[in-house]
Amino acid sequence: MTAPSISAFVVNSHGSVVATVFGVVIIWVVLLDAFETVVLPRRVLRHFRLTAYFYRRTWIPWRAIARRIKTTSRQQNFLGYFGPLSLILLLGFWAAGLIFGFALIQHGIGGHEQLGNEPLTFGRIVYHSGETFFTLGYGDIVPTSGPARALAVVEAGMGFAFLGVVIGYIPVVYTSFSRREIQISMLDARAGSPPSAAELLVRLAGRSEDPGVDQKVLDEVLREWELWAGGLLESQISYPVLSFFRSQHSNQSWVGALTTMLDVTSLVLAGIEGVHPGQAKITFAMARHAAVDLAQVVNARYDPEAPDRLPDADLDALRGALAAAGLRLRSDEYGRDKLTRLRSMYEPYVHSTARNLMLTLPPWRFEKKGRDNWQAGPWDKLIQSRGLAVLGQKPATPPPPGEDHF
Repeated sequence: MTAPSISAFVVNSHGSVVATVFGVVIIWVVLLDAFETVVLPRRVLRHFRLTAYFYRRTWIPWRAIARRIKTTSRQQNFLGYFGPLSLILLLGFWAAGLIFGFALIQHGIGGHEQLGNEPLTFGRIVYHSGETFFTLGYGDIVPTSGPARALAVVEAGMGFAFLGVVIGYIPVVYTSFSRREIQISMLDARAGSPPSAAELLVRLAGRSEDPGVDQKVLDEVLREWELWAGGLLESQISYPVLSFFRSQHSNQSWVGALTTMLDVTSLVLAGIEGVHPGQAKITFAMARHAAVDLAQVVNARYDPEAPDRLPDADLDALRGALAAAGLRLRSDEYGRDKLTRLRSMYEPYVHSTARNLMLTLPPWRFEKKGRDNWQAGPWDKLIQSRGLAVLGQKPATPPPPGEDHF
């Protein structure tokens, strides 16, 4: 063997080893990331994760485009596409990584022939890896060595496994999304749209025969939301993509519902005359746990410039609204300090999460309450203006905001 041929052999061998090693590394990283995202039911604390990197690099430009949309409804519709679309893109990202990794290994070990004795380029090896992964089997490129054939069998089997993951993963994600949204939709009639802590307590007080809130009913509601917060934490840590799935109505969100329940339990814990805080403590703890952990899931950052959601004037107005419903919120220095302390435990987290996801936090109370989602419909105005008139009746005057619509 001459000197130039020996040199070329060394260079080709070195390049083959490097390609093989890189291929193994890529496959390992992709498989580990897919396992941690789909199978492992816990949050991974490692600094670099492929899925986290994927979402950071896709959500940031998507959010930047959304900020340029001036119409709120169109902006929310555009943001609503990201969650489902990113799920499909992530699966494609994993598949492309596995195909490219196997192509590097196939290129490194060699042992392939193409029909017509055409030269085998790396691009054609990538094509062969793709058809093997998806088990197309055209046969235009054939592995001829033992390692190449074994690798083709392994890649084909992995392709079947990948399709199985896709078939099983997407329905599980949508089932978790459906469970989350049922409770959020039920909050519409209890706390308005968007919901608020004052509205929930006032409506609960309005259903009680005696002044104040029925303790049994309040505890039942808070217990339901304790279970919801636990389910929210479990599902969105197991499937982080759910954090980007938006609710069906633009004035509802999982962050808004979680914040409302934290507000409600904070008021009860700060002290409402005649209301026992036992269940509120448990619900607050579970909801705060979800707020803290899920802020980390969406890579939220602490914002020291976050606006105050409840300045003194609004707190006095909130206390007045509760008092009108027979609910006396503790107003001494201890009660104010405790409410401030409770708010400091969760408001920085929910604010940063909402800002990151371009969601709006609900207020503590509305100065002027509009219609709930269940009260609004595309035919309502037409029915009011024409429907009753056709029947010879006078159109009914809708009750003022905040009054009972039943």
